[in-house]
Amino acid sequence: MAQQIPFFELFPTLDLPWNLRVALDGAYLTAVEVERDRRVMTADLTVREELGEGREVLTRALEQHFGLTQAVVRLRVSAPQRTAAKAGQETIMGGPIKGVVQPMAGLNPKMGNVTVAGRVFFADLYETRRPGVYCMTFDMTDFNTSVRVTKYMQKEEREALKKEIKPGMWLKVQGYVKLNRDGTDVVLDPRSICTYPHEMRQDTAPVKRVELHLHTSFSNMDALSPLSPKAGPEGNIVKRAQAWGHPAIAITDHGVVQGFPDAWHSAGDIKILYGMEGYFVNNLDDRIAIHGPGDATFHDEFVAFDIETTGLQVKRETIIEIGAVVIREGEVVDTFQTFVDPQRHLTPEIISLTGITDRMLQGAPQLKEALEAFLAFAGDRPLVAHNAEFDVGFIRAGCRKTGLDFDPTYVDTLILAQNLLPELNKFKLDIVAEHLQLPAFQHHRASDDAATCGLFLPHFFQKLEAMGVTTLQQINPAMPALRSKGRASRRPRHIILIAKNKVGLKNLYQLISASNLKHFKRVPIIPKSELLAHREGLIVGSACEAGELFQAVIEGKDWAELRRIAAFYDYLEIQPLCNNAFMLRDGKVQDEEELRDFNRTIVRLGEELGKPVCAPGDVHFLAPEDEVFRHILLDTKKFPDCDAPLPIYFKTTDEMLEEFAYLGEEKAMEVVVTNTRAIADQVETFDLLPKGKLFPPRLENSEEDLNRLVWDKVHELYGEDPPQLIVDRLNVELGGILGKYDGVYMSAQKLVQRSLENGYLVGSRGSVGSSLVAYMSGITEVNALPPHYRCPKCKHNEFITDGVYGCGADMPDKNCPVCGTKYVKDGFDIPFETFLGFGGGKVPDIDLNFSGEYQARAHRHAIEMFGETQVFRAGTIGTVAEKTAYGYVKKYLEARGLNPGHAEENRLTLGCVGVKRTTGQHPGGLVVVPDDLDVEDFCPVQHPADAADSDIITTHFEYHCMEDNLLKLDMLGHDDPTMVRMMEDLTGVNARAIPLDDPETMSLFTTSRNLGFENDEILGPTGAVAIPEFNTKFTRQMLVDTQPKDFNTLVRLSGFSHGTDVWLGNARDLIVGGTATVAETVGCRDDIMLYLISKGLDPKMSFKIMESVRKGKVKKGGFEEGWVEAMKEHDVPDWYIDSLAKIGYLFPKAHAVAYVMMAFRIAWFKVHKPLAFYAAFFSIRAKAFDAEYCCAGLESVKRKLLEIWNNKDAAAVEQDLAVTLEVCYEFNLRGFRFEPISIYESDATRFRVREPDALLPPFTAVRGLGETAARDTVEKRKGKEFISVEEFATCCNKLSKTHIEQLRGLGAFAGMADTSQMTLF
Repeated sequence: MAQQIPFFELFPTLDLPWNLRVALDGAYLTAVEVERDRRVMTADLTVREELGEGREVLTRALEQHFGLTQAVVRLRVSAPQRTAAKAGQETIMGGPIKGVVQPMAGLNPKMGNVTVAGRVFFADLYETRRPGVYCMTFDMTDFNTSVRVTKYMQKEEREALKKEIKPGMWLKVQGYVKLNRDGTDVVLDPRSICTYPHEMRQDTAPVKRVELHLHTSFSNMDALSPLSPKAGPEGNIVKRAQAWGHPAIAITDHGVVQGFPDAWHSAGDIKILYGMEGYFVNNLDDRIAIHGPGDATFHDEFVAFDIETTGLQVKRETIIEIGAVVIREGEVVDTFQTFVDPQRHLTPEIISLTGITDRMLQGAPQLKEALEAFLAFAGDRPLVAHNAEFDVGFIRAGCRKTGLDFDPTYVDTLILAQNLLPELNKFKLDIVAEHLQLPAFQHHRASDDAATCGLFLPHFFQKLEAMGVTTLQQINPAMPALRSKGRASRRPRHIILIAKNKVGLKNLYQLISASNLKHFKRVPIIPKSELLAHREGLIVGSACEAGELFQAVIEGKDWAELRRIAAFYDYLEIQPLCNNAFMLRDGKVQDEEELRDFNRTIVRLGEELGKPVCAPGDVHFLAPEDEVFRHILLDTKKFPDCDAPLPIYFKTTDEMLEEFAYLGEEKAMEVVVTNTRAIADQVETFDLLPKGKLFPPRLENSEEDLNRLVWDKVHELYGEDPPQLIVDRLNVELGGILGKYDGVYMSAQKLVQRSLENGYLVGSRGSVGSSLVAYMSGITEVNALPPHYRCPKCKHNEFITDGVYGCGADMPDKNCPVCGTKYVKDGFDIPFETFLGFGGGKVPDIDLNFSGEYQARAHRHAIEMFGETQVFRAGTIGTVAEKTAYGYVKKYLEARGLNPGHAEENRLTLGCVGVKRTTGQHPGGLVVVPDDLDVEDFCPVQHPADAADSDIITTHFEYHCMEDNLLKLDMLGHDDPTMVRMMEDLTGVNARAIPLDDPETMSLFTTSRNLGFENDEILGPTGAVAIPEFNTKFTRQMLVDTQPKDFNTLVRLSGFSHGTDVWLGNARDLIVGGTATVAETVGCRDDIMLYLISKGLDPKMSFKIMESVRKGKVKKGGFEEGWVEAMKEHDVPDWYIDSLAKIGYLFPKAHAVAYVMMAFRIAWFKVHKPLAFYAAFFSIRAKAFDAEYCCAGLESVKRKLLEIWNNKDAAAVEQDLAVTLEVCYEFNLRGFRFEPISIYESDATRFRVREPDALLPPFTAVRGLGETAARDTVEKRKGKEFISVEEFATCCNKLSKTHIEQLRGLGAFAGMADTSQMTLF
């Protein structure tokens, strides 16, 4: 955020016409630069409206007032009023607004009634704690600053609002400026609110340009151009370009292509040019050793030379000494030396460096005379210099200035040293000389340096001859072989790569994979050798000032070298002068004319080589007013010039043509419009990914195996003649699965079965339990059929389809009427459509919860199944969150002493949200590529978080982008299966055999009576403490409100708790108020479809309503036309329709069933095998078991628990401890106890059961004692009897003194002597 100085604060006495002073009211300056020697002023001025002819009046006034030769005023319109204020105005609250709009900056309570206008960027309307009183608050900005508008209103006032205020709206507000409640900020109390007509910036050029260089928010902490497909042209740069009529737009983020999917989804009629600004290293011919066409043998004569100068910049400095020697066969046979009159005084730095003084230069030859003498001495012999481009550059510039011809062949010994002396790390002249054991010399004097450089030649020639190189012109072709041995460090340069077609896209992806996996060094580097191997289908551009070509121009390389470099590229790039203004600030150039000359040089190169020259904007943000957000981002990287103005926003065609007007109208049109469109025309239109087409891994016989598994299971459970209901459903499901998704199903089936074989249950997540095929093939335990009885012996079955029961577990026990065997009760009534859509149109997503301690093995099995090269971790992209952005903003503002108010802080914060910070990996997601394809057919790969030393490889795209195309195995590690395994091992009980209607277990969800206590003041009325799904205070209160008596209610409660806006303010009010029962309200998404179908609605409409409600679309945008009428026609109650309209997200029933099944089994152990339950909980789920507090007894535990609960500022660690203490309290309340830790018997990490009433804590129960030290202790104590604490501590030496003292305090050393010393008395 550049400093903003009000215009009339800096220029209070400037003589301006009255109408121009009015137009400049509220204007501010963000930068003013004065070139004193040229008397030129450049000012960046932000105004509220276009000045028109007033701009010329202003520049003349500045020139006259300050006696300037030129005043340049660069305008930015912050909140342009593009339409009449009254046209199309719509009143939202109050009456019409007639007041004059004032700037938001400087608002204060003394101003009273004011009118402001701007764009809303935050809005909220909520009911306060006082029933019936609402608070409407929104923040709006005029892009100079922002203001918060706050209005408290009664229900009637709220209902009177004509329109809901949303972010993105343009409003005019009239009201009173007041202080907020704590007096720290001003707010606007509105009396009237109207819409404020606004038109987006437009590109009105008859022929539009194409932006070829654009960075989105995926350029790491550097750019903000938005790509959200849900946003419109005001908030999406692709849609903005399309709205402007641009035919195409390129996406070229720094080193990544993660913005491609969003750009693809944003495109309508506009062509996306998929590209990247890569980090390019020319590892082949970046700096050649031999320049020029001349040839010589190593036995010919060479002229080694060196110069001393007044500085490093060839365009502004000059030569002060030339020294040269003739080298023949390694001997100096002639010498040359001359001083040169620089016609200026030397600086102290140059005198100190060279030893040359002004007195020594008195009477020295002028530049032309000195150069003529040097050229005569050199003759036509090849020249030799160390870092020759510097020396030759000054000689060439001097010859050009004095009209002398200079076109030498020369040898650069620096390049030879870098490639022929791999044992060196640095290659300065003196370092190389010492390494070659040459005589000492006076460094930084031309004659000595020249002689030393010349004496390098015999050493280098000897090495070259050993490689078969004997002449100068043979050296450059041998460079690739030399480079593999050399250690020259190369700074990455920028390069633009654009995919012409799908071949080019894959090559681009392969380059990115290689740059991340093979060549990563601070950034993902693309070596030229890799680029040449993958160049097919790519358009290669020379990029910005950080590109190889532009740098060569800046460095003043000779024309032949510039031509050689430029010849590699398909098009050459020039950019607006403002993009390179930092060179002016850094002193690299003297004025803007030098910057123009750089661009003119590239234009001339293009003309000579027949290469198109293109002028893109290097866009980093969408609109001019977004620049401040980038200042904040750059501040986080500690850039010293982060506040320097750099208007690299998305410019219109006319703005870009104006930027390049100095090239002439015709040439400007060519570089801005004609050539950029020509590049875009070379690119084919293609889909980034195949739409809706899955490429599952190929498993041998997967179709046959799945079909066989399903029907075998059906016959096992329901007999050889299963009910038609099952046959029909399976035919529907299999019809959509076999031949398309059978590989997906069989992949999951094999992984689940392997886990079960290893003794670990697998919980299903998501809606996979909606698939009967998934149940019959063993992927999930959730049977999606309607509630039913089935006989395990004779296979007789009875289905209950009247809706009386939501789950089979809730039906009464019954014996088979055929054979008398007790029926199995099953079925959870879940429609298949919630998994694969209506008609099987969705791609299956099978999510599984493996045991946390088995997860790594499950992942390894997946890799073994599909192949090491075909399985990748699912990549994630970490962006700046709002809390993080707020921290950035506060730090930025505080460092500058700014306090703009809460609304402006909020604007700056929201402006930084969503920018990419890092990459990562999904905790359990694996992406599988079929063996007949490469991963780069879909996306590149990389290491997470740019960790080059990591052995993990992730997808480059965020994995959701490809979920329709590639199988994603979501294999999370979870505590519940681990707990169940431990409890099974401790008790021998098979958890899968636990009945889901056990009455004592069910009672836990309403009362703790079966635990031996009731209505405890700490734990409350239920016994749900430590039961997954129901352990939080929120869900336990839900149990109190609903008093569940059956499994179906628990499933609904799970849906309530996981949904958004489903329970509070919705279902709870309906249930507690008596409007509806738990069974009638919406708990899971499936409930909607089943209910609406039962009411007679069309199944497809029912499905669409369900999908729209569960994604929150109805809440955001309302029901689609005709839906409400259809529901009312079929007697759907109004309360039900209103409930649907409030829902933000709905949980799938299959997911809820799977979670509750696992929770119920764990609850069964709590009732019937309590010690095993608590041992498993404390070993696996307790995040913060601290023996000092947890093993201290009932009253101590209670006291510590209340202490934490009463501390509003309790740290996260304390809050975790409180959860564990609550379970410890219940453990003690039930009459159980903890034994002291035993140095002989305690396990490293797990609690041991001590029947009948105790648990033995592990070593990790000691605060700060980690798993490694605990396991080491258990290993070292084996077979030992310790006679003292000292002996134990010495043996188990990974335990610290603190650990020993804690063990002592916990009674672990009771009766043991402190030391092993014996006493006689």
